Amino acid sequence: MKLIEKVFGTHSDHELKRIYPIVDKIEAMRDTMMSLSDEELRDKTREFKQRLESGETLDDILPEAFATVREAARRVLNMEHYRVQLIGGIILHQGRIAEMKTGEGKTLVSTLPAYLNALDGKGVHIVTVNDYLAHRDAEWMGKVHEFLGLKVGVVLNSMTNDERRVAYNCDITYVTNNELGFDYLRDNMVIYKAQLVQRELHYAIIDEVDSVLIDEARTPLIISGQSGKSTKLYEVCDMLARRLKRGEESKEFSKMDAIMGEDIEETGDFIVNEKDKQVNLTAEGVRRVEEFFKIENLADAENIEIQHNMILALRAHYLMFRDQDYVVQEDKVIIVDEFTGRLMPGRRYSDGLHQAIEAKEHVQVKRESKTLATITFQNFFNKYTKKSGMTGTALTEEKEFREIYGMDVVEIPTNRPVIRKDNQDAVYKTKKEKYKAVIDEIVESHAKGQPVLVGTITIETSELLSGMLKKKGIQHNVLNAKFHELEAEIVAQAGVHGAVTIATNMAGRGTDIKLDDAAREAGGLKIIGTERHESRRIDNQLRGRSGRQGDPGESRFYISLEDDLMRLFGSERMLTMFNTLGVPEGEQIEHKMLSNAIETAQKKIENNNFGIRKNLLQYDQVMNEQREIIYEERRRVLDGESMRDSIYKMITDITESCVDTVIGDDQDPEDWNLEELNLMLRQIIPVAPITPEKVAGLKKNQLKHKLKEEGVKLYEAKEAEFPEAETLRELERVFLLKVIDRKWMDHIDDMDQLRQGIGLQAYGQRDPLVEYKMAGYEMFDVMTASIQEDTVRILMHIRVEEKAEREQVAKVTGTNKDNSSVKAPKRRESEKVYPNDPCPCGSGKKYKQCCGRRA
Repeated sequence: MKLIEKVFGTHSDHELKRIYPIVDKIEAMRDTMMSLSDEELRDKTREFKQRLESGETLDDILPEAFATVREAARRVLNMEHYRVQLIGGIILHQGRIAEMKTGEGKTLVSTLPAYLNALDGKGVHIVTVNDYLAHRDAEWMGKVHEFLGLKVGVVLNSMTNDERRVAYNCDITYVTNNELGFDYLRDNMVIYKAQLVQRELHYAIIDEVDSVLIDEARTPLIISGQSGKSTKLYEVCDMLARRLKRGEESKEFSKMDAIMGEDIEETGDFIVNEKDKQVNLTAEGVRRVEEFFKIENLADAENIEIQHNMILALRAHYLMFRDQDYVVQEDKVIIVDEFTGRLMPGRRYSDGLHQAIEAKEHVQVKRESKTLATITFQNFFNKYTKKSGMTGTALTEEKEFREIYGMDVVEIPTNRPVIRKDNQDAVYKTKKEKYKAVIDEIVESHAKGQPVLVGTITIETSELLSGMLKKKGIQHNVLNAKFHELEAEIVAQAGVHGAVTIATNMAGRGTDIKLDDAAREAGGLKIIGTERHESRRIDNQLRGRSGRQGDPGESRFYISLEDDLMRLFGSERMLTMFNTLGVPEGEQIEHKMLSNAIETAQKKIENNNFGIRKNLLQYDQVMNEQREIIYEERRRVLDGESMRDSIYKMITDITESCVDTVIGDDQDPEDWNLEELNLMLRQIIPVAPITPEKVAGLKKNQLKHKLKEEGVKLYEAKEAEFPEAETLRELERVFLLKVIDRKWMDHIDDMDQLRQGIGLQAYGQRDPLVEYKMAGYEMFDVMTASIQEDTVRILMHIRVEEKAEREQVAKVTGTNKDNSSVKAPKRRESEKVYPNDPCPCGSGKKYKQCCGRRA
């Protein structure tokens, strides 16, 4: 702890002092609440709602409302909120992040602010990371709210729109972050108001808030339609990538080298920068690509796609690794979540990288899809009037939570002191020595019956250690992305006396590991980390599996100088120091300086990742502002507003724009290009031909006025053709909606292309973000002008007998996170036939001797 914090206390200490008096009030009401009958307790909900209508605030009724929930939980669940859980509930109500250690009962904490904020009738969303937790918590904690007379709903991946609408209209809705975001996007693609499923985004309580708002912040939600682009280029580029030779990364190029006129020495056809996860072609590599594709200059605009796909192919081969970043199952490339180790079926790397990996692995290369709607979690959750979050690990990312989301982090003390012993890292020279030490430690702990949880970063490491344990004859469970169906069962057994569990980071959150008595006596759960993660937060989550609710336990991380973190981000000085100490082979070293160096490396990476996410948000902010304008216009149409005034404004805006484009302010009337003006204006608004006689004696502004009047009269005449004005009003809404959707979808693609190419501006000493904003706003202006022109052109030429119905302009084919939710197992539709059963075909033979032979 920093000296200043020791003397003056932390931010959390100061905030907790303000909250303690409120907690005292809640606890003081315990006896009063216990004396109420069930009916009287339930009636509190009606009383609170009346008090809010009479002018009291949520803060005014908080102590009594929390005391009511606390008593309801005691009666319904036989669980009574601890003092620290009441503190957590107040923090959440205040729109902040509560950092509560594993096993402190975060799920129960959420019932307090959820109930209080649901009383004003605008809905509360409790956001979880998967369907299983959403369903479990709605069933479990929902009993408390239902006892108090509130409606509880849950939104699951498998639900229909009608079921979702009912769930969102409940007082409290349990839902995953993905379903919530996609429902928002889908709501902004519907063509009738009745199809909407969500209400306003009022208050969100986000469980595992760091996972949702930090880890997933770089992956936008994308709803897709099918693209017509060919996949052949990926396969061709993959063929060439296999032939190219990797060069060595050059030494750092200093300012002195530049002054002395030194050239950067390049070797091979391409260079891989593992730190920044980039691949660049050398001059020789560029020549070979040009030769292969028979093109003169790879940098020409028409060759951008080849250049982009070549880099993707090289990235697929040299930066994306099988059984680490992805696995191949059933002829499909499936991403492995870098934070949890879980498989993510249905998710795809963007920008063509997934196709490049498919080409590398010789599986079917799927067509790229067209983006129909997209949003980042950063922008989505910032739409809530109020949001809060809970997690066991948030303090390391407090700066990001403050800057991006306007939320501070308050660390809440544990109900019982943490007695887990966190040992210093054990550092070895090689991975081989490290893994041997890990196995020896497991064997020793297992011999005395102490349960061990071994955390790995990759599937590959978990399988390597499993093989080594098998040779030692030690029974163990492996929990990695390949076997996650057994997750709950395996984790439940991890705290049993003598259990050994090897797990990727997925075991780091969401599931309680409970000890039996024999395990407690043997020292509690031992955590062994086989490598430091890029993020200290993920390491802390692994440690946090042990020592819950005052349980004994210990943790230690085992590290080698060959680990990626040390190899890429550790200092040369560390390696020199290690060699100077002359550590014998196989011997570990513990040194404060080594631990500090590791933490410094992690901080560097965390800051770098924060920079990337912040940069992403700055770029996405441009799209976000534009998205808001488009969605607001769509909502006006859905709400059934009359678009008549908007259409008239479009007519006058188009007229003004056409005149300004053709005629300069200082031009004499005889120099006006009437032919061009006719061509431009009359194809949209069919006014009478603009002739020299018509404009004689008029100034530019007078001409504008005359043409605007003509355009308006033309539309009035069009209105008069319709027996019922409302018929035309609906046609206006139909065509405006159709044009907006088509143009917006194309604009999303255009902005994506702009984003990919904008980095080149840096070479011209210009800020790419500034250039992107300027170009993006210009493109948006062009799009809105195009929306006006297309809409007016259609309406000016529409006939009375024409029928027009609303329809979606593109068919949704899926999302980038399809199938990532936990699904229920499929039930067999027919009874299973065993080999010796009579064959169902009626032949009289056994199944194995008949149809079973062909099966």
